[in-house]
Amino acid sequence: MLQIGKGVETVMVNSIVVFPKIEDAKGIRNLLVRHGFLVSSVCTTGAQALQEADFLQEGIIICGYHLQDMFYRELHESLPEYFEILLIASQRYWEGNQEQGVIYLPLPIKTADLLNTVDMMVQTLLQKKKKRKIQLKQKSDRDRQIIEQAKRILMERNHLSEEEAHRYIQKTSMNTGTNMTETAQMILQLFI
Repeated sequence: MLQIGKGVETVMVNSIVVFPKIEDAKGIRNLLVRHGFLVSSVCTTGAQALQEADFLQEGIIICGYHLQDMFYRELHESLPEYFEILLIASQRYWEGNQEQGVIYLPLPIKTADLLNTVDMMVQTLLQKKKKRKIQLKQKSDRDRQIIEQAKRILMERNHLSEEEAHRYIQKTSMNTGTNMTETAQMILQLFI
């Protein structure tokens, strides 16, 4: 994990270092650790990195162009949605092939460039994570309003108590294999 200390608050972002030579991967990991970052995993194959990424669900992959079992593009295409790649490779491999979700650093690598780039990627991922949380909260609030509106209709039209209306939506949801919001929307469509 990459750890950034901001005053009292500490924020962590998952990271995986993947290079075909374990010495290279450990060298990058050691450099990051010496500068206050925590690295969750060091791998030599894309398959190992993908297994770790599936477990972590979001973060940064720091890798070379060609791994023991695949190229970085194959790794990138197989990663969970909320991962980004920091590709460290000779400029000839990536020049003109800029991909979304991939940041490039040329070899030979400079310590300051690596640390600044990783820090920038961490901050970007944290902003995206914050935005997703806000969107989920807004969706959750909207869902709650839809369910409350459907309960009110059931209470008025069918003379149910709030608890009975809630149980009705819940039971119908289970019987139809839909979530409660979808069931509430169906109820609203029937009565409105």
